Amino acid sequence: MSAGKNVFIVGPGFIGWNVLDLLVSEGYNVTGFVRRKEHGEQIKASGAQAVFGDLNDKQVITDQTIKHDIVLHTATADHLPSVEAIIDGIKQRASKGLSTIFIHTSGTSLTDDSRELGNNAKSDKVYRDNSREDVDSLPDDAPHRKIDLTIAKAQNDLGEKAKLAIMIPPLIYGFNHKHKRLSIQIPTLTRFALKHGHAAHVGKGLGVESNIHVLDLARAYIVLLHHMEKSSPAKVLENPYYFCETTGDQEPSWKDLAVVIGEQLHKAGKIKDPVPMELKQENWADTFGEFTGAVIGLNSRSRAVRLRELGWQPTEKDWRRSYIEDELPEILKEDQDGFAGYKGTAAS
Repeated sequence: MSAGKNVFIVGPGFIGWNVLDLLVSEGYNVTGFVRRKEHGEQIKASGAQAVFGDLNDKQVITDQTIKHDIVLHTATADHLPSVEAIIDGIKQRASKGLSTIFIHTSGTSLTDDSRELGNNAKSDKVYRDNSREDVDSLPDDAPHRKIDLTIAKAQNDLGEKAKLAIMIPPLIYGFNHKHKRLSIQIPTLTRFALKHGHAAHVGKGLGVESNIHVLDLARAYIVLLHHMEKSSPAKVLENPYYFCETTGDQEPSWKDLAVVIGEQLHKAGKIKDPVPMELKQENWADTFGEFTGAVIGLNSRSRAVRLRELGWQPTEKDWRRSYIEDELPEILKEDQDGFAGYKGTAAS
């Protein structure tokens, strides 16, 4: 299936590097678009080629898209110029009779119904991807929606000349011991607790977000890719959306997460009191700034019906085991002096 297939990954970082490893192991020819020379050397060691630039280098991204049969965007859910550059390249390929598979990464902040920043109870609404209407009913100004709608429009414009899909993961956790990269939300909350001496949650912390281990997510991209390779363009056109989550009984509230963080840091002798407290807005700068409520106060539940129908199943550690056994030991190795919140793009 993979013989001769060329894959271009925009942003082979925390998510994409794991996908890259799996693609290389299956014999795909992979090129990663990276910013730093060091990371370029890392993905080369994983068996890929590297192209350097940033997400605003639209011409580079378009030119690379033209050269590749398959494109994956795993850098961020919210960068329109890079998505437009990919779409331009896909359209140029289509004009030459070349079909392209494109999988973009969005996030379940799309479905956030937490209007009171963590004060409301666990949401009763569960979004399922086997109903396209569930996603299409979301407001146009929902998080990530502008990008997703751009892709959906391109899908309609291209028709059967290309195959486009959108992966929509929830809270991502987990650790790959080869890559040594940590996720965003839970490690940031842990670093906050180390700095302030207590674990914290936004509001009452009663909202929940579904979750997924990064290695289960990486395998989901491969399952989806194989499905798209085998499916007709008309079949792919029916529904571009794919959720990806663990089973529903593993949906902790944000307070549940804070409790575990507090317990484990207290057990490690790093904080005096294991009981979490409300994250005061004056301290949001030490988490995600003005986006804190949207990143760690959301209420969003989703079900990966379609991936399960394709045979995918999550098999990695649950969030609690992963945190205690893998992520927390790495965080405790860090020097926390000067920690002032997460400054990158955080989108779930």
